[in-house]
Amino acid sequence: MAPESSALARALRDPPAAVKWHAREWSILIRQARTCGLLGRVAQRVGAACATAGVGPPAGADGHFASSMRVQRAQQAEILREADFLRTALAGLGAPVVVLKGAAYVLAGLPAAEGRLFSDIDIMVPKPSLDRAESLLLQSGWFGTHQNAYDQRYYRQWMHELPPMEHVHRHTVLDVHHTLLPETCRLKPDAAALFADAVSVRGQPGLLVLSPPDMVLHSVTHLFMNDELSHALRDLSDIDALLRHFGNEPGFWASLADRAQRHQVGRLLHHGLRYVQRLFGTPVPAGLVAAIPAAVPGPALQALLDALWLRTFDADNQAAGIAGAALYIRGHWLRMPPLLLARHLGVKALGLHKSSADPVPGKPAG
Repeated sequence: MAPESSALARALRDPPAAVKWHAREWSILIRQARTCGLLGRVAQRVGAACATAGVGPPAGADGHFASSMRVQRAQQAEILREADFLRTALAGLGAPVVVLKGAAYVLAGLPAAEGRLFSDIDIMVPKPSLDRAESLLLQSGWFGTHQNAYDQRYYRQWMHELPPMEHVHRHTVLDVHHTLLPETCRLKPDAAALFADAVSVRGQPGLLVLSPPDMVLHSVTHLFMNDELSHALRDLSDIDALLRHFGNEPGFWASLADRAQRHQVGRLLHHGLRYVQRLFGTPVPAGLVAAIPAAVPGPALQALLDALWLRTFDADNQAAGIAGAALYIRGHWLRMPPLLLARHLGVKALGLHKSSADPVPGKPAG
């Protein structure tokens, strides 16, 4: 089944059409949506289309929809509670605290939060404030994970975030970033510009979210620079929702192109716009990315990337086999220089990172 014709992609692209589907198509849709982490969004959109048409989902699907909506409401309420805890914990930081990704969509009340499920909360603070932020969070009950010496070194010296933190009582997981891409990455987003243009959130004093173009670019960057692809279609659906919402704001598209060039992610934006148009029919101004230098790859590379990414976005494929392995290596390759990548993959493959000793000599930074 081609990615463009998968039940999940078609339902998200045209929810009213799904109302008329037969039972077999509904069964495929539910299975694909659950696999891709999109059952809540399908329930929201297709359920609304069913209500507009004056019909209910087929027997069986209604139970899946109701269950996913209960989980979604519970998770969004949890996000709002955790925002209160974070605001209190970091009140003495004296630096901006930017909420990222799914939690940001919830706090800002964006359509991208509809049906969105979460595994953790991501925030970003300036790098000079990272140690202070970690100390305040430790005092408030969040403790660090990945305690072995190698992983501590990996995160603190090479990555763009602290090792994940988990609250001792509530068990919520928190990722604390200081920029959008690893320190070792050849692309260098302008972290100062991200903080300078971040915007406040109504009802959430002390917390910020990225500006609309930066929020889209972070979602694009997270998807196309990642080595974890199990929720790739969900992340692409997020980009579609953000573009449809912000695309109506005056000056958004020109600002998006300008910010992509400033953050060195024009090529990644090209990928994002290409695939949301192809799978979801997202309206994008013609020629938007062509004006960004080196944003569009050559024909041969584009054909290869299409073959890999469209298999990844196929809800019945989930980047199986060669496509998944190639994109996994690509994700690491873009994030780390060759020698460091070879050493890192070797340590992981041999399980050396599980030792209490650091297999790579040197004191962990931080």
